[in-house]
Amino acid sequence: MFKLLKYAKNYMVPAILSPLFMIGEVVLELMIPLVMADIVNLVQADGGMSDDSMNQILHLGLKMLLLALGSLVCGTLAARVASVAGMGFGSTIRGEMIGRIQNFSFSNIDRFSTASLITRLTTDVNSVQNTFLMMIRMLFRAPIMFVVALAITIIKNRQVAIPFAISLPLIAIILAIFAPIVLGRFRKMLKMFDGFNASIQENLTNIRVVKAFVRSDYEKDKFKKSNDALLQATLHAEKLMILGQPTFMIIMFGTILAIVYIAAKAISAETLRIGDFSAIFTYIMQILINFLMVVLLIAQFFMSQASAKRILEVIDEVPDIRDDDAVNTEVKDGSIEFKNVSFKYDGAQNPVIKNSSFKIESGEMVGIIGATGSAKTSLVQLIPRLYDVTDGEILVGGVNVKDYKIHTLREEVSMVLQKNVLFSGTIAENLRWGNKNATDEELVEACKIADAHSFISSFPDGYNTELTQGGSNVSGGQKQRLCIARAILKKPKILILDDSTSAVDTFTDSKIRKGLRECIPATTKVIIAQRISSVEDCDKIIILENGGINDIGTHDKLLERNEIYKDIYESQQKGSDDFDVMGGVS
Repeated sequence: MFKLLKYAKNYMVPAILSPLFMIGEVVLELMIPLVMADIVNLVQADGGMSDDSMNQILHLGLKMLLLALGSLVCGTLAARVASVAGMGFGSTIRGEMIGRIQNFSFSNIDRFSTASLITRLTTDVNSVQNTFLMMIRMLFRAPIMFVVALAITIIKNRQVAIPFAISLPLIAIILAIFAPIVLGRFRKMLKMFDGFNASIQENLTNIRVVKAFVRSDYEKDKFKKSNDALLQATLHAEKLMILGQPTFMIIMFGTILAIVYIAAKAISAETLRIGDFSAIFTYIMQILINFLMVVLLIAQFFMSQASAKRILEVIDEVPDIRDDDAVNTEVKDGSIEFKNVSFKYDGAQNPVIKNSSFKIESGEMVGIIGATGSAKTSLVQLIPRLYDVTDGEILVGGVNVKDYKIHTLREEVSMVLQKNVLFSGTIAENLRWGNKNATDEELVEACKIADAHSFISSFPDGYNTELTQGGSNVSGGQKQRLCIARAILKKPKILILDDSTSAVDTFTDSKIRKGLRECIPATTKVIIAQRISSVEDCDKIIILENGGINDIGTHDKLLERNEIYKDIYESQQKGSDDFDVMGGVS
């Protein structure tokens, strides 16, 4: 928790003002019972009927009113500046986390589930933020109120210290025993939150699939199990807190009864005045309430420790892919060369890409085919350093990709991923993800190359048509073409299409390839496809098998010499698109 306090440095002024105002509130509030005791003692002495007594009572009453108003003003100001500091603290942490996540490589992201990151950005940050808010508000108020009220009470009557000498250490011992247990249970509960959020996210993201397969009952049952598991984990975590509250209350009321008994005997013996007793009783309540607040603050601090640890796991995660030593800030051309490249994912025993070498000249159109699991996607993700090679090296423009600044490299490598993602907003806004400064004419040009202009023009609002989240109000083929147009708008030196025309017919596929060849001839085009018709006119075709290069050549050459390519071609010519006959690795 203390490691996170550095993110409050921009809010140090309100963070310091809050306890100062709180001290003012405490001082003024503690003076009120003393004034009240003087009033009661004055009335007890002569009935308060004389003119002099009435004047003193009015004077003391006005003093009480001013003290109350002053305490109210200080308390209000303390709450206001504490809220500014607390909310700012939480906002800064969230900003830091988002910044770190944006710098993660794919392998870093693989270590955290999306649901877990959401939980850490919301639930965990809120927990830490609330603890910080309580600390700057109560860390000074409660201890000061407790110590000063206890001191005044003992000065008024030393015998009242006896119950406190028993009850306060007892509460401290209970807290010391159970706090570590509560902390462990809350850590387990937060992990359950991750699983719960993952279940909800998967359900809502794939709601159309759920409905298409009539699996609503199954999803409801899965949600119920996840929800019940979270409920049980929460109850298990809160159980000691729930049991602790009445335990503390019993100790508090027992202490009050003991002090009242001692005070009653003192009043009977005329060693304690009624006015002083009224002040003592008020201070007793202040002591016990503020001691309980200290206990709750400590408990909240322990609970937030679990959240703070999870937040720091994200902030302290070191990106696997960095460019600290990079010197090149310009990609000369779109040539690509793999030199004995091998790659395996974190935690995997076997590489998915094995000792692969090939070269692509700048401006070439190259096709990549292979069975499902033959590492086609893994191969192309190494080019813009979404992952880093395990062995060997990759050259882009004749330079090792590790020698480029990451931003520079990725600006020149435009990639359309297998999963086509569009965002809420207009078609034009989505397209300008490729180039935020693109003119309307450039949008139209890119969309014509991707064969998207015609269907966009058919919409009543054209390029200003609003897309729903994920682009669910356009077809799969339309979504693919929009993503291709967005990638073209970057005007990259290398364009990678990862099975990005699978949802369009062969005629449209052919038109897109023709547009790519004729309109952006200087751009290197790498096309991953399942259909041979999508790559047969490429300058060269790379066949992947079990993570390695099986063969490289033109369509005609491969038909002559490569049995795998020939089998795929013949099976597709007979009308079958299922050519997963080569095997492969996951």
